[in-house]
Amino acid sequence: MNRLLYPFTIFILATIFNGNVSSADSPLPTSQLEKQSLTQLEQRLAQIDSRLSSLSTFSLRSGIGVIGYRSDWRGSPERTEWVEIKLDCEYAIDEIVLMPTLSRGPLKEFRSNAFPNAIRVLAGTDDDRSGTVVAEYGPNDNIQPRNGPLKISTQVTASWVRIEASRLSTRAFDGKHVLQLSEVFLFSGSENVALRQAVTASSNSRDHANAWDMRFLVDGHTPYLMANSNSDPSRAYVSRFGEQPILYLDLGSSLPISQIHLHAVDQTDTVPQAYAGDLGFPNRLKIEGAATEDFSNVQTLLDYERKSINDLGPIMMWRIPETTCRFVRITAAEPNLAQPDLPFKQNLKDTRIGFAEIELYSNGENVASGKRAFADYQPKPRERRPSALTDGKNMLGEILPIRSWLSELAQRQDLERQRPLIAAKLNDRYARQAPYLTWVSWLAAFLALGIGVTFLIGRIFRQRQLAQLKTRFAADLHDELGADLHVIGLLSDLARAANGSPEKHETIHQKIRTMTQRSSDAVRYCTNMLEAKELYVDLLEDMQRTTERIMADFEGEFTYKDDLGILSSLKPRVRADLFLFYKEALVNISRHSNGTRFNASLIAGPDEICLSISDDGSGILDAEGIKVPPSLARRAKLLGASVSVEQPESGGTCVALKIKKRKWGFRR
Repeated sequence: MNRLLYPFTIFILATIFNGNVSSADSPLPTSQLEKQSLTQLEQRLAQIDSRLSSLSTFSLRSGIGVIGYRSDWRGSPERTEWVEIKLDCEYAIDEIVLMPTLSRGPLKEFRSNAFPNAIRVLAGTDDDRSGTVVAEYGPNDNIQPRNGPLKISTQVTASWVRIEASRLSTRAFDGKHVLQLSEVFLFSGSENVALRQAVTASSNSRDHANAWDMRFLVDGHTPYLMANSNSDPSRAYVSRFGEQPILYLDLGSSLPISQIHLHAVDQTDTVPQAYAGDLGFPNRLKIEGAATEDFSNVQTLLDYERKSINDLGPIMMWRIPETTCRFVRITAAEPNLAQPDLPFKQNLKDTRIGFAEIELYSNGENVASGKRAFADYQPKPRERRPSALTDGKNMLGEILPIRSWLSELAQRQDLERQRPLIAAKLNDRYARQAPYLTWVSWLAAFLALGIGVTFLIGRIFRQRQLAQLKTRFAADLHDELGADLHVIGLLSDLARAANGSPEKHETIHQKIRTMTQRSSDAVRYCTNMLEAKELYVDLLEDMQRTTERIMADFEGEFTYKDDLGILSSLKPRVRADLFLFYKEALVNISRHSNGTRFNASLIAGPDEICLSISDDGSGILDAEGIKVPPSLARRAKLLGASVSVEQPESGGTCVALKIKKRKWGFRR
């Protein structure tokens, strides 16, 4: 039964739970969730959780700074607003990233603010002003709300890119329909070719705080801090109070530099912060390069002057004319006055220079990573080391290439939007499958109960079978061997009386020999019931022969009637039991009746077999009345027959055995 249970259970489980695995790196369309099996959804959720644990996180900026671009708020909600980035030449663009502006929600969560519901992105060259549509999203594409960037993969050569919003959403604080974007990245390989390029727009809403303007769409500032928690953090380099030493980098060999990234010193991790965001960043910064360490052939790479605190961000990025150099020098051309309302000398005490990382790009690769960085003074043991400028880490972990970082944020955006949908679908599936699980549980309980009952019944049956075997073994030894020994005893008496007759004496000894062999065979067959089929093949002849041997000193006869040949069709075990019952009855008459006559008859009918044995002896009446001798009762039980004993008025005893036919024939 257990063997039948296993494939049945496997079939049920395979019917309810089946499916394949999908990759967590590619978002699954919502329409496809219904087609996924329960196993696929569970595996998908596990893959998403695993992938999310390895992606960069949405660590948001604090403090003050520029926000991005905002269109005018006047006009119909269905109007089209657009911005266009004019590139300095044609580039092969393979990825476009649109960064939303963020606002704080009522539950302290952050979400996109006035990101459009419908958007179209076009790209073209100066000779093709109509351009090519590289991406288009409608209201049904659910591109917002979002808290991460929208990444668009493409392959186009363009000198301009236009973003058109045909269905606007509302800004958070007053519900006006506007277009707002924090930043636009146009990647050609690993280079953001949109950085600090010219921008035009359908409308441009400036503000007095100088935080909104279309030029801020390409300044490289995002709402996020680069946070990769899968690596160890590193403290930024900051000089001593009141000092702004010159910083140097040795690239190891002369390389063409075309892009500079400066990661600002990580502000304090407290809320609120102790600094406005310009810690260690000079008001005017000069970066120079040279082929020799003495800077005899110096070239200016960057001369930057910030106009306000808003001009700073977590990552300051510049594209510069390609310049070949080995040594780089960073100088604070003007001191940074932390608090202008204080006297100059007091401000100077907090004048410092420092960065979390300096990245110099040559052919798309940061060639400053891991290179020697030093200052024009020797730091004291507990002071921060200039080597932190090129260790590839900030306070939040490893610094990634900008494109890789934005790609991880975009992927996190997609997976975090998909995860609750899958979780909800799983909960729905669990709820729908609860009745099936209950049914399977009950089925398992019933199967377990059935196995237990089957085991118990089997145990009872085996015990009954063992008891029956013991009873049969005892009965066979008693009836078969006892009768044979009784006959041998009678023949011995006859042999003693025939001492004067050699021929008669020889005949009796031959019969004793035959009975001895028969007794030996009887013992062997009693120990192996499977061989019983070899005994009593001719039942009537065996019964007649036994009658002559046991009842030699009695008058009487054995008669039978079997017109339908029923006795020959009996099972071997039934024939043996019937013969042994008859034999035991004759032995009882011979031993105990004290009679001289007997009569035996066997009648086999289609529905019943009747055996009757009677004698004229003293009977078997005792203090308990007339009862069936135990040996006969035991054999009748083995036959499944009924037995009765009567004592006629004329004397003697009559034993009657009846075997009724069952549905499957005469049993046992």
